[in-house]
Amino acid sequence: MNNNIKTELWKQFGASIDMFENAIAKCPDEIWDDGRNFWYIAYHTLFFLDYYLDTEPDNFMPPKPFTESENEIDEVMPERTYTKDELLSYVKHCRIKAHDLIAGFTDDSAQARWKNQYRSYPMVEMQLYNMRHVMHHTGQLNLMLGMIDHNLPIWVSQTKTNL
Repeated sequence: MNNNIKTELWKQFGASIDMFENAIAKCPDEIWDDGRNFWYIAYHTLFFLDYYLDTEPDNFMPPKPFTESENEIDEVMPERTYTKDELLSYVKHCRIKAHDLIAGFTDDSAQARWKNQYRSYPMVEMQLYNMRHVMHHTGQLNLMLGMIDHNLPIWVSQTKTNL
């Protein structure tokens, strides 16, 4: 795969992860688990960010302490509320995984199928879908933050992390 395309894809995907991380970091303790589901939306986003980055989705397992609750048909909530520090750690895990996946793209691996029972996309398209999913939920989190503080996390044009 063309190195320029990989670099540009990473700059934008990395920026979406950076913006998502900024929203989590800015969340005050009083709304983390107050019924608005801030923590849960953040967890849901990270779970699927990680899952969609996986080249073998049928064998996907999130890192500990996270569970496969998001993959349950009945949409089971996790057994406990995850902390901000736990989710910020999960962001770091996902950023590394996204970086390494994109850096390693070849023509063949970028076109390999990401496939589960609902979707079958080329891996590169799956990552564009993944990036849109992250930004969708970043918008939700920023909306919640904006309702209590108009000083929202900054817009990130490009990630500062090199490919």
